[in-house]
Amino acid sequence: MAGALSHLRVLDLSRVLAGPWASQLLGDLGADVLKVERPGSGDDTRHWGPPNLRDGEGRDTGEAAYYLCANRNKRSVAIDITRPAGQALVRELAQQADVLLENYKVGGLAKYGLDYAALAAVNPRLIYCSITGFGQDGPYANRAGYDFLIQGIGGLMSVTGGRDGEPGAGPQKVGVALTDILTGLYATVAILGALAHRDRSGQGQHIDLALLDVQVACLANQAMNYLTTGVSPRRMGNAHPNIVPYQDFPTADGDMILAIGNDSQFARFCEVAGRAELAADARFSSNAQRVAWRAELIPLLRQTTVMRTTREWIVALEQAGVPCGPINDLAGVFADPQVVARGLRIELPHPLAGSVPLVANPIRYSATPVEYRNAPPLLGRDTASALRDWLGCDAARIAALVAQGAVDAADQ
Repeated sequence: MAGALSHLRVLDLSRVLAGPWASQLLGDLGADVLKVERPGSGDDTRHWGPPNLRDGEGRDTGEAAYYLCANRNKRSVAIDITRPAGQALVRELAQQADVLLENYKVGGLAKYGLDYAALAAVNPRLIYCSITGFGQDGPYANRAGYDFLIQGIGGLMSVTGGRDGEPGAGPQKVGVALTDILTGLYATVAILGALAHRDRSGQGQHIDLALLDVQVACLANQAMNYLTTGVSPRRMGNAHPNIVPYQDFPTADGDMILAIGNDSQFARFCEVAGRAELAADARFSSNAQRVAWRAELIPLLRQTTVMRTTREWIVALEQAGVPCGPINDLAGVFADPQVVARGLRIELPHPLAGSVPLVANPIRYSATPVEYRNAPPLLGRDTASALRDWLGCDAARIAALVAQGAVDAADQ
């Protein structure tokens, strides 16, 4: 069965993470994705190692783990867009594309004749998605945007980190480039919406997507907590601003998470813990009261949770229907029986390493399942084959493009 998007062609001029995350997702869903890269160097993340992929003998392949996380199900086409012949080639490819992704600085592609206005003139059906740090307009439009910077400006770090007065208190970034990932997801949603509009109207459009906009939008309940009160939320470590108890607790051999979402769950927890009097206490009988009396309740719970091991708590609380769990490291994640059962680690053949481990796509379609067609490609591996497929280029033309320095065709 063909993938859900197997009828689409995607021209990906983006680099690093947000754009490649979106194009990988489109590729996972079946789209034919051409990843346009600079000859000789390619995507910046190819060099963001170590760690790098190793082969079966433990030898370093030079393929950075960072690059591998966001580039499967694509074909690498090495084109030098600083050369007129390379620019002309990208314009030809854009005429055949349904979607183009780019994350150059505002106006960065106009000097090459590869901006939206220029490409829409030759392909009015093109969906052209621009990803920048701050958007196409506004006082920050010309600034470079990086995930860490946006987490700070966009407020995420103001609500992430230890509470003031606690050891190690202070703002913290999230441990992955979450704003980039969320922007990639929003880009995919935006592209699918634009494609649906094109199906009805026949017209493509320009998508202006900014990391800062995405970060502010994803503040979710914390943004609404501020907008409805005028009071900026504060850092609370692992605690929740609106639910108690909903945080980490120490155990006899480590830590665990309690995620108690309602009063009946709290009552069941207290019963299992041998502290039924806490559920009966007027200060703690409802979530609103527990939020108000958080400072009194949490120390009492901590005195209780240290009396059993993490595993003992999880077994007892799961039987009682109380949400809880361990705090896994990555080894624990990929050994977890649920993660194993869901097949979240996959292996694909790789020309240098033999095989490469990757994280599966979480989308589960019943009719058009995700297919893992190829591992993240080597730089320029597919230049000739892609130009033949999309443009009908023969060997003579490809050889001429190579001679002009417009392309690097490793598969010539």
